[in-house]
Amino acid sequence: MPVTRPVAPAAQPCSILLLAGGRGARMGGRDKGLLLWRGAPLIAHVQAVVRPFSDDLIISCNRNAERYRAYADQWVSDAQQGFPGPLAGVLAGLAVARHPWLLVLACDAPKIDATLIQALLDARKACDQPVMVQQAGHWQPMFSLLPTALLEPLRQAWDHGERSLLRALDPRRLNAVHCAEDDPRLSNFNTPELLSETDPRPLA
Repeated sequence: MPVTRPVAPAAQPCSILLLAGGRGARMGGRDKGLLLWRGAPLIAHVQAVVRPFSDDLIISCNRNAERYRAYADQWVSDAQQGFPGPLAGVLAGLAVARHPWLLVLACDAPKIDATLIQALLDARKACDQPVMVQQAGHWQPMFSLLPTALLEPLRQAWDHGERSLLRALDPRRLNAVHCAEDDPRLSNFNTPELLSETDPRPLA
């Protein structure tokens, strides 16, 4: 059963956004966040890890809102129709976030752990710039921490036709949390083959 309140407050409060609003095209159109892995929906695995870090857990979903509601303090959907992509979900999350920072994660990365979450949160102490995982030199926008003050600049980028969160943020101004190329915590279970893999190790 999902936990409804954090175990302990974060030292610097942040809101958390779990993106579950995609079309699920590579999953045959199924709602990816609700697909089972190790006996529980993907969203439940991610929620269990991040829940202790915030009292403001937001889920972005464009269907099955009642099922997602059990895992979040609030939920949002895209303002635009037709599953326009992650940036639309980020804009919706930034608009309702209750804290000055928003941690952005995808619903299909169930191997994420508390150590990586803490590393992202710690990285904001160095500056007020967005923080993002960089994996073997490549940015990973679905593992990022954004100041909520970026809402208006990102809205402007959207209004000018930008649909990529990474390009809208300007990579030159990102603060990197470095991860190895083979870091399993960044694994995205976005195809049926990956979802059906068997991992004998228990979840932390």
